[in-house]
Amino acid sequence: MGVLLRLLLLYWSLEPGHCNNEPEWFQNISTDLFSSQGDILLGGLFPINDLDTSWNLTEGPSGLQCNSINSYGLGLSLVMKFSVDEINATPDLLPNITLGFESFDTCKQSVIIMKPTLLFLTKGMSEEISVLCNYTDYNTRVMAIIGPNTSEMVGFIAQLIGFFMMPQVSYGATSDTFSDKIQYPSFMRTAPTDQRLATGIVELMKEFGWNWVAVVGSDDEYGKQGQIQVSSLAANNSICVAYEGLIPVYSDPESMVSEILDGIQNAEVGVVVVFALSSPAQAFFSQVIQRNMTGVWVASSAWALSNLVYSLPNIASIGTVLGFTTSTQKLSLLTSYTSQLFTRIEREREKGLAQQNDNSPLANPCPICSDLSPNNISLVTQPLLQRTAFSVYLAVYSVAYALHQLLDCNSISCQKAPNKVYPWELLNVLRNVSFDINGKNFQYDSNGNPNIGYDVLTWTWENNTFNFTEIGTYYKVLSIDQSLINWYTNSSEVPMSTCSANCESGQVRRVKGSQSCCFDCIDCKEGTYQNNTEDIQCTLCPQGQWSTLRSTNCTLPTFTFLSWSNYKAIGLTVVTTILIFIMGFVGLFFLHHRGTPLVCATGGTLSILTLLGMIGGCTSVFLFLGKPNNVVCYLQQPLSAMFATMTLSTILSISLQIICVMEFPEKASTHLDMVRGPGSWLVVLACCGLQAGLCGWFVQEGVSLSVYLSTLKVNFITKFLCCPVDPLLGFGLMLGYNCLLALISFMCTFMAKKPSNQYNIARDVTLATLFYCVVWVVFIPIYTGLDEKNKSIAQMVAILFSNTGLLAAYFIPKCHLLLVNPDLNTAEYFRTYLDATPSEKSQDQ
Repeated sequence: MGVLLRLLLLYWSLEPGHCNNEPEWFQNISTDLFSSQGDILLGGLFPINDLDTSWNLTEGPSGLQCNSINSYGLGLSLVMKFSVDEINATPDLLPNITLGFESFDTCKQSVIIMKPTLLFLTKGMSEEISVLCNYTDYNTRVMAIIGPNTSEMVGFIAQLIGFFMMPQVSYGATSDTFSDKIQYPSFMRTAPTDQRLATGIVELMKEFGWNWVAVVGSDDEYGKQGQIQVSSLAANNSICVAYEGLIPVYSDPESMVSEILDGIQNAEVGVVVVFALSSPAQAFFSQVIQRNMTGVWVASSAWALSNLVYSLPNIASIGTVLGFTTSTQKLSLLTSYTSQLFTRIEREREKGLAQQNDNSPLANPCPICSDLSPNNISLVTQPLLQRTAFSVYLAVYSVAYALHQLLDCNSISCQKAPNKVYPWELLNVLRNVSFDINGKNFQYDSNGNPNIGYDVLTWTWENNTFNFTEIGTYYKVLSIDQSLINWYTNSSEVPMSTCSANCESGQVRRVKGSQSCCFDCIDCKEGTYQNNTEDIQCTLCPQGQWSTLRSTNCTLPTFTFLSWSNYKAIGLTVVTTILIFIMGFVGLFFLHHRGTPLVCATGGTLSILTLLGMIGGCTSVFLFLGKPNNVVCYLQQPLSAMFATMTLSTILSISLQIICVMEFPEKASTHLDMVRGPGSWLVVLACCGLQAGLCGWFVQEGVSLSVYLSTLKVNFITKFLCCPVDPLLGFGLMLGYNCLLALISFMCTFMAKKPSNQYNIARDVTLATLFYCVVWVVFIPIYTGLDEKNKSIAQMVAILFSNTGLLAAYFIPKCHLLLVNPDLNTAEYFRTYLDATPSEKSQDQ
């Protein structure tokens, strides 16, 4: 029989249709699908069949019937066979050592999976499990177990396997419960955990700005834990779960699914996370289609690739599906290997050489597999298996690489004998194994979890053809290419799923109700700002900074000033310059006529002092222009006040002369020289001395500009910088004192007698001082109602106006006389003021 089989294989290998591109080891493929002999055996647990009928406890532990082939589970078992055969064909991995395997059906039932598990734990190749106090030197039937697929099945056997410290590498169990190495010391896996999946789902929601979602799970260990993890992580990332529900697994789900969908619609969410197994997901989306509901559905890895769901009629009407699947690599030889395998099975069947699996004490998990042919190649080409086969492949290879280290192998031979090592030794090596496979490094962490993430995909339908389109990846960071997603919305824009519209810049959220994602948007007032987009109250600006309405940050204040280039400053500068020029010209003109009766009558050299005071007053205007500093601020108000005092004190001394001459003519003549000479200068000095005292007190009591700025309460962004007028009382006293001088001069000359046929100096003084008083009296209420910038401008204008009035009323008439009527510039025309005697015509009258 053996000779005949070898002849058949030789004939097949020489057949003209044989593919020359296939590896040579394909010629030695065994047609036994579920076992192969070897120096070291691996155990495999796969859901090869589904349960036919419900189980009745009265039927006993063997009452289950699992005869309905699960094509996906059968395909996974073929991946294990392919992996073992490929390893045996790799001479430098386990040289001179053959790796064998035994695969059994789990039927997704605890009663069924326990049987092969107990078989794996038997001593040697017997069917007995020895009861020992110490299992250190206990040789089990298999060295490691690959599987099972689900967390629920792992939960039934993992602690039992852990007692023997036998490595168990699951290719699909994702529950975080098994990361506990105290309870599950020998459990490892090649699929990422549900915690990582939940984190990826939350990162996806953050990527698209969804914060109002529903989370639905299946009512089993996988779905309940996944729902809890997603909801918890969502809450920690300011995402509100508006509705939660569980799809029944072990009972009719129809009524509960209807209730869940009602809750989703009432919550008005646009994004639903479905963390469920494929069968509950199928029941759920069947009703979604019936209700014609659309939205964004986020799929967990358990159903993201399931044909039970994507093959539902009208499934394309539900909207957009975004799913997570374990990161995978394509097994390029798997399809050709399986085609070759099925071809061999078909030929053996045709020749009556089909092998019978009677080596195992358990029944053949797939009696009908002897009928397989290349027509059944879809077992390994279906999308779900293509994207999960790598997990089985990786599990087998990780054990093989660990054996390579444990047996102290090189590329030629292994130093240790296979029967001299134990599962617990393999476990210690497997925990720290690190190897490259297809260009990528693989290793387990301290909890037995792999360094593998997820591929993110979307379901697409083009020309009624269904496809999976990869849109990104997630391991530690989520990377998404949004341009690859065809959203269900008409505009193809990202659908929104929020309880409230996003607040605009400079607004914070005021939560309403119990959900933190439902809120009103409140503007941040001046002096506060929005620090983070998730803030629920505005943040006060730090000391020395300020913000405007609806700001996102505070800034240091900026100061403006009346720069020389400002058009107002230019206008004032031009006017001031013209006035100074005119006053200078008048001064020179008076100086030229200093010995004439007119100049002598109007104070002589005092008139020059008057003009100097006026020129100084106009010049003080320049202290208000440009950027102020401490020196400028110390001089600004005192100088403008002192120059005005200098002017008004000389006018006052002339007014006193007029009173003396006009009211006391008999005595004036004897004292006129005294009054006009030392007396006038004494008046000027006394007036200026008193004003100097007021200015000194103002400067002493005031604050410097630098101190003013350091103590300034910042409640502005931009402020006009001017010198502080402090104390305000001192400023008022200085201005009031000058007005008092003008008022006394006005009162002295207003009622003075008019000399007949002589020049009336009293009239000039009256008009000049009246104009000065009016200007500054009007200035006071205007000044108090203006802002800082306009206060400075108003004071500059007042200085220029008052000096213009003095010039126009007091000096211009005299200049007119000197220029137009120089013949009147005689002692007779000014006799009263010069000699304190009336003119001849006045005496006759």
